[in-house]
Amino acid sequence: MRRRLLSTLLMLAVILATEVAWGQTAPIQGLDRLTPEERARALENYRRWKSMTPEEREAARQNYRRFRQLSPEQKARILQDFQRWNELPEARRQELQKAYDRFQQLPPERRERIQQRFGQWQSLSPEERERVLRNQERWRQMTPEERERLRERWRQMPPEERERLREQRHQRRGQP
Repeated sequence: MRRRLLSTLLMLAVILATEVAWGQTAPIQGLDRLTPEERARALENYRRWKSMTPEEREAARQNYRRFRQLSPEQKARILQDFQRWNELPEARRQELQKAYDRFQQLPPERRERIQQRFGQWQSLSPEERERVLRNQERWRQMTPEERERLRERWRQMPPEERERLREQRHQRRGQP
């Protein structure tokens, strides 16, 4: 989605920069001032614009208007992200696009939970992240039987004992 938004924004910027009116069918003005690469990109974007449905064009206009409303820092960040995206190998871009598409197919509650967990991860200190990764690796190295034994032990533990262990963990991490 971000790729589509940025591509559309770039396309609109080129169209506006070359002084082409929305419905104009005359040749694009100013092409002679562009490098061959820029000219090819402008023409491709113009062709893409012409092939869009009226709804797609309106969505592109809305996205462009939203982009224009952003602060210079936000615009710079989006353009930087767009540049990083374009520098990725095609296979990696496809992999990320598929992951994004899968994420969009999840129920809203699941997406929200994933975003919450990611926010929690980002709020961890580097030391806490390292500890989590070590624990995760230790868990992965356990056999399924070992993991099941630990789960069962946890389920059999009295609630007071579970709470005591949670408190110990929070104290080790320096949390209330």
